[in-house]
Amino acid sequence: MKKSIEKTNVMRILDQKKIIYTSHCYADTGVISGIDVAAVLQQDPRQVFKTLVTIGHSNRNYVFLVPVHKELDLKKAAASVEEKNISMIRSKDLLELTGYIHGGCSPIGMKKQFRTVIDASAENCSTIIFSGGKIGYQVETSLSDLKKVLRFELKDIIVS
Repeated sequence: MKKSIEKTNVMRILDQKKIIYTSHCYADTGVISGIDVAAVLQQDPRQVFKTLVTIGHSNRNYVFLVPVHKELDLKKAAASVEEKNISMIRSKDLLELTGYIHGGCSPIGMKKQFRTVIDASAENCSTIIFSGGKIGYQVETSLSDLKKVLRFELKDIIVS
């Protein structure tokens, strides 16, 4: 018998917008890193994305999604949002800014919608997997369905 997955706010938002998604739970595994999450879920790491929150030179915040086995290129990311430079926000500032804690940050359902850029490699995936808004939970959906609930741009933002 398959264990039922606890609904997160992200899943409730997707349900409310009638977005087709698959939920994945790894809560009882103890894994933390994105690469380990992809392995536990038996998914291609090119399809599993981490959510990174940054602050630009202008003091605006931005959200970037990159494959878990890749790193965000800060110069490319800054250029993608027309900033002189950007840096990662401090982990301790994440909850107040987004409503999420480190390791459970989703681009869906943040306190405020920030400009969001997803690495262009996502176009090569029929679906992408990202945080379900709580540590141990991921959601999987297509980019076309994600567009119905989240404004985002696709740009090359990873270290080559």
